Parts: sequence; C-alpha cells; structure tokens
Amino acid sequence: MVTIGNEHITAQIRPMGAELCSLTDASGTEFIWQAGAAWPRHSPVLFPIVGQVNGDEYRANGKTYHLGRHGFARDREFAPWGVTQDRASFVLADDEATRAVYPFKFHLTLDYRVTGAALRLTYLIANPGDDPLPFSIGGHPAFVWPAPKDAQELIFAEPEPAPIRRLQNGLLSPVRYETPIRGQTLALSDDLFFDDALILDQVKSRAVTFGRLRLSWCDAMPQLGIWNKPGADFICIEPWAGFSDPVGYAGELAQKPGIQLLAPGQQAEFWWEASIT
Repeated sequence: MVTIGNEHITAQIRPMGAELCSLTDASGTEFIWQAGAAWPRHSPVLFPIVGQVNGDEYRANGKTYHLGRHGFARDREFAPWGVTQDRASFVLADDEATRAVYPFKFHLTLDYRVTGAALRLTYLIANPGDDPLPFSIGGHPAFVWPAPKDAQELIFAEPEPAPIRRLQNGLLSPVRYETPIRGQTLALSDDLFFDDALILDQVKSRAVTFGRLRLSWCDAMPQLGIWNKPGADFICIEPWAGFSDPVGYAGELAQKPGIQLLAPGQQAEFWWEASIT
C-alpha cells in the first residue's frame, strides 16, 4: 500500500489497479468499502471501456478483439512514482499483453492528491501513437452505506428530472425509465438495484452529498452510474466518460456511442474528488 494524507484524511492506494482501498478521517472512520464477500473490490479504474461491449467483443480497424467488462486496467499493476506525503501517482502503459486485446498505444496515469479534507483522483490519458486513441474512462468508488440503509439519501447539487437508463444483459437498454430522484433527493434502498445500476446519462449535477461525504466530478465525465449489490452495505457513485454498448451495437469501437477519441500526441484529463465534512 502507498499511504498519503494530512491531519484531516488519510488515503491508501495499492499499485494493483492503482486502486483506492481506504479513505479515513482524523478519527479513523472508514469511508471506502473494504472489499467484502459481496464484491471483492474497493474503487477500480474503468479503462479502456466503461461497462460492457456486445458479446465481450469489439471491432477496431476491421479486426475483432475480446475485452471483458470494464476493461483491463483494474487488473494490471501500475508503477508508483512521485510519491510524497500528500500525493502519489501511478502509471500504466501499453505492452504486449494489452495490445493483444486493445491494439493501441497509451499512457494512463492516476494521480491522487490530498488537500485539506479532500482527495482528488485525476486520470491523465496520453496518446503516444500515430492513430487516434478510442477509449472510455470511469471511476467506480464504493462507499460505506451505513445502517439503517433505508434511511440514507443521495442529495444532488441540481434537480435531476431527466429519465434514467438501465442495463439489459450488461448492455445499455434503449428504454428510458422515470427517474427515482425526487427533486434533488434519491432515497436509497436495495430495491433500486435489483435490476443492476442506475445510469444517469443526462445528469445535470457535478456533485452529490452522501452523509458526511461529498463527491464531485469534472464536466468531461458527463454520465453517472449508481450501483449496489442488494444486501451489501456499500454504494458506488461512479462518474463516467462512456458507457456500455447499446443493445445490438456491432460497429467499430471508434464509432461506439460515448467513446472518446484522442488525437496522436495529445493528452486528456478527467477527475473526481471526495471530500469529508
């Protein structure tokens, strides 16, 4: 584990997946789900896809590749560098193994920085290749959902009247559903997640409050997923730039809805921030 922090908060990140595994306040209260039996992760990075591609296969430049749900970055070892008391970065670059399933050159850096009572995770994606880089990027932090669970709420920064999306066998359903958010408030319960995640593809807010936690994210991440495994005491609040293939999609990765295209020699930046009151 790599530990960074100050007198207000402490974060622990492991190089495998550059995954945030702990976020505690000065009293030692833990805010990150501790990878229990219901779900063995804490806060994985979603790259180079968010969600699922149709049949776990996609096409790039006329060839077919196999890529599992949420991509491979969460299961790869990142190299730590620039570690200080309040900051740590982790780097992953393409190699023979990644090019077998994702035939593109890339540099992915996850930069964690503590300022006051806030932890910001910045994703920096660079394209060192000669061709456009198609990708999606997403956060998947799981926060402790305290009991009594049905007494908890998510409070959005703005009213959220737009319909939501759902998944159909892991792919984005064409159906739009009435939002369960009333004004700015989502009353949480296990029932919300019996049909998998809530997908807000027209979210106006760039922040939500959950008890003492406030999660904010950048404009470049225009989608938000909210997920729980019913019965488990965590809630995932997931800023995304991208989403699963729509049901029936069979086109090239570069034309996939929600995909990002990064020109050769360019870099893109995305971030989310967790602050504790």
